[in-house]
Amino acid sequence: MKNLFDIKGQVVVITGGTGVLGKAIAIHLAEEGAKVVILGRKAEVGNALVNEIKQKGGEAMFLTTDVMNRNALEQNLTDILATYGRVDALLNAAGGNMPGATIAPTGTFFDLKVEEFQKVLELNLLGTVLPTQVFLKPMVNQKKGAIVNFSSMAAFRPLTRVCGYAAAKAGISNFTAYMATEVAKKFGEGIRVNAIAPGFFLTEQNRSLLTNPDGTWTERGQDVIRQTPFGRMGRAEELCGTIQYLISEASSFVTGTVAIVDGGFNAFAM
Repeated sequence: MKNLFDIKGQVVVITGGTGVLGKAIAIHLAEEGAKVVILGRKAEVGNALVNEIKQKGGEAMFLTTDVMNRNALEQNLTDILATYGRVDALLNAAGGNMPGATIAPTGTFFDLKVEEFQKVLELNLLGTVLPTQVFLKPMVNQKKGAIVNFSSMAAFRPLTRVCGYAAAKAGISNFTAYMATEVAKKFGEGIRVNAIAPGFFLTEQNRSLLTNPDGTWTERGQDVIRQTPFGRMGRAEELCGTIQYLISEASSFVTGTVAIVDGGFNAFAM
């Protein structure tokens, strides 16, 4: 019987692949037989991850990139095609936040640093649009591929404090729906564009916001736990099944959607 979730041999490109979530996803996909291309800025972390994957019998390569630099991304594509000859899936996991694009509980909207707000928009939104432009090209040529963007709970409701990040992630959800139609209408049904919206997972970006130095939850961390019916944060590996579904034949009639993986956070209302 055919395994609809089979991704053996797929060439999967992951931007932001050296982050907490990207690393877990890269390891899982490699274990499932995919050829994983990790794109990121931290060469030492990326190469260590490649070595870990190869020691487990998987196939991976790391390339330094800048998701806001078209020339860097084009060079990445050239190197990937020279090695593997194709790109089957793109995971736009790169993103982040900056202090000036947030508003502290004791601050007001007038404290927002517009320059940092713009940088957060560019990193998250433009940092998804540019890699999509570059890595979509081989998918169009082979008439097959899957793109998974990374949205957020902040895209569904305007969470307090994260003004810039929320605006960017809402843009990514909208961009995902737009691209699903654009690609299908002009290049055929073989290419799908979806997004995943993680709930709250501890990452390098949010750890100081959600936990105290002694590991206990901050007030905001406690608020998240109360809002999450599962009563805990997510584990990075809990994103892997949804990612595999979205890049496999199991989702062959799925495009333009945002898959929520949040322990019930978005469904809960007091």
